[in-house]
Amino acid sequence: MKILLVEDEPKVAAFLEKGLSEQTHAVDVAYDGLQGLQQALASSYDLIVLDQMLPGLNGLDVCRRIRAQNTSVPILMLTALGETDDKIRGLDAGADDYLVKPFAFQELLARIRALTRRRQENPTGEAPLRLADLTLDPVRKQVMRAGQPIQLTAREFALLHFLLRNQGRVVSRVDILEQVWETSFDTGSNVIDVYINFLRKKIDKDFSPKLIHTLVGMGYVLKED
Repeated sequence: MKILLVEDEPKVAAFLEKGLSEQTHAVDVAYDGLQGLQQALASSYDLIVLDQMLPGLNGLDVCRRIRAQNTSVPILMLTALGETDDKIRGLDAGADDYLVKPFAFQELLARIRALTRRRQENPTGEAPLRLADLTLDPVRKQVMRAGQPIQLTAREFALLHFLLRNQGRVVSRVDILEQVWETSFDTGSNVIDVYINFLRKKIDKDFSPKLIHTLVGMGYVLKED
């Protein structure tokens, strides 16, 4: 899964990122409420792990604003505040579950499994994205072109999803790196061009019209010719 972790304590964030990554999840980390909100609204996540006490914007307000834009993503709130009223405020703000610090990492994993299981049983997530005869279903993780299934890797799927959400708009390599790859990635690398070529071979090579276009010196745009 692609998980957004919003946690301002560096040691806690590093511990959780390492543990979740070892479970084969892709983890993005935000260290304050404003950054977490921006990342949550700019990208598509399977789960958000959100601390309640954050600088910039507290976790309750972050949760409310995410829910105002996206009602489907599961949110697990972490906090040192364990009173019943605190839990009620978190759940009322839109959190799906509430875990009090300190907690056992195995319990966190169990709650994550429960949240994702509920979502799979009740798939009310983002609607399919379409351009021409290309369709991407974010819930079922399926891609079709002209009625034919297209097999993509997880990274290719995330890249295509980002391009489709921004169809008609030029996105730079920096935009792609920040939203699809880690922000610390070497911007001088040609990894973006490599993955764009992978996508072209799978969704454009044998189809018409061509949908992925390069604007030299600017970036890429997904649109019909």
